Amino acid sequence: MKNAGAISGHKREEIMLELGKKQILTILKETDFGVYLGEKENPQERVLLPKKEVPEEAATGDTLEVFLYKDSKDRLIATRREPAMTLGGVAVVKVAQVASIGAFLEWGLEKDLLLPFREQTAKVQAGQSCLAALYIDKSGRLCATMNVYPYLRTDSPYKKDDHVTGTIYQISEEFGVFVAVDNCYSGLIPRKEAAGHFRIGDTIQARVTEVKEDGKLSLSAREKAYLQMDEDAENIMQIIEGYDGVLPFNDKASPEVIKREFGLSKNAFKRGVGRLLKEGRVEITEKSIRKIK
Repeated sequence: MKNAGAISGHKREEIMLELGKKQILTILKETDFGVYLGEKENPQERVLLPKKEVPEEAATGDTLEVFLYKDSKDRLIATRREPAMTLGGVAVVKVAQVASIGAFLEWGLEKDLLLPFREQTAKVQAGQSCLAALYIDKSGRLCATMNVYPYLRTDSPYKKDDHVTGTIYQISEEFGVFVAVDNCYSGLIPRKEAAGHFRIGDTIQARVTEVKEDGKLSLSAREKAYLQMDEDAENIMQIIEGYDGVLPFNDKASPEVIKREFGLSKNAFKRGVGRLLKEGRVEITEKSIRKIK
């Protein structure tokens, strides 16, 4: 028997129809309302590709790459449209509307994608964009989540002191600011480095301070101290001028006050004030920092 030795003892692996994934399937049957796709070896398991999405020249036996999702009647259906993300993938998508059960996201298909309220790390509104991942909920339907941490990759090409761009997707008082670098790699601005005004959904520039053993990135939104000092000094000076040249506290203020007013750590604030002192632009009194006119 031809090629019997090559397949002896091996059962051909059947392709299963997988929700939320792209697959290359064969046209098994043509109908007036579309074509049924599947595998010749398993014709009972098949999915409909609506007629409006069937290429004109397509015929039985041809293969097509499709994405599988569920229609409004909860039936598995195929599409040749390109979704913003596949199962387990992460992407920035636009909020189409907010309803009683959550938000609905535009993701490239006719049917918008549900983002339940419980899966939102921050409240979203129509017209906004958010970073989300695609998963299958307990009822077997495709849904979106803004809790993208489990879906981010840890194989980034970055190394220490590289500069990166990312989206803030979660803020934790315990751990810091969680960032999706390039919207796909796992990054964190640790709590001690997270001085500043951060918001979920913001796109930020950051510096890699460490690549962890597990591949996750530790980040800082600030440059190295000697490079950041000049910028901090100018920002401090602008705020002092906003107080008519007299800041109502000095460099011994609490870290909380400094962070609230300047978005800086106490050490960064003191370095910036030190630069202004050295340049003769301010003086420190018992209760204030004054601009020298």
